[in-house]
Amino acid sequence: MTTHFTKPQYIDISQPLRPNIPVWPGDTEYHAQSKWKIDEHCPVNVSFFSCSTHTGTHADAPFHYDPEGLAISEVPVDIYIGPCQVIDLSNAVFNNNSIDLLLCQSLIDLDKPSIERVLFKTYKVFPVETWDNDFISLHFEVIEWLASHGCRLVGVDSPSLDHQASKTLDAHNAIKRNKMAILEGLVFDNVPAGEYQLIAPPLKLNGLDSSPVRALLQPR
Repeated sequence: MTTHFTKPQYIDISQPLRPNIPVWPGDTEYHAQSKWKIDEHCPVNVSFFSCSTHTGTHADAPFHYDPEGLAISEVPVDIYIGPCQVIDLSNAVFNNNSIDLLLCQSLIDLDKPSIERVLFKTYKVFPVETWDNDFISLHFEVIEWLASHGCRLVGVDSPSLDHQASKTLDAHNAIKRNKMAILEGLVFDNVPAGEYQLIAPPLKLNGLDSSPVRALLQPR
């Protein structure tokens, strides 16, 4: 007798790692190559790849913005798994290309477990093939406000919480002060606002500052 299980439905909100994936200007480009190929002498395919730890959808470790911070291998994995809420700002008008507190206060539900993880959607269609120099950042006041209400993780579809030209990293430093986690480079095409279960653990890369992730949402 064969038992059939109902498979849960997941929404993949991560970028595929691939040749020519846009990366932060000046950072390491993605490269992949075949090491072994199946033929009459070899029974398997084996490949290798190289890339920046911040390629595509990734989790910043505290060590990325704090020389004394935890490496990604040391960050508790449970912070990347659990209830979350997606906030759709793809039709919003931004001041200084930044998500500010006034914009968020009426949209975020503070009274549910999903406040622990808040993910911001700013693109109607994610720029898969091109680098966006004018991506939307997150004002540090939003992070402080979320932290005061129990938020543990903030995620964005931008490649960084801070503006590309920022030298002070105000948003990252607010994360540091509040001991929160970061996901960047998420993809929310066709994902409506609402509550989900997030599953996005980083790789256990010993001593490193970030890790690519396979980020998934499960509708609740």
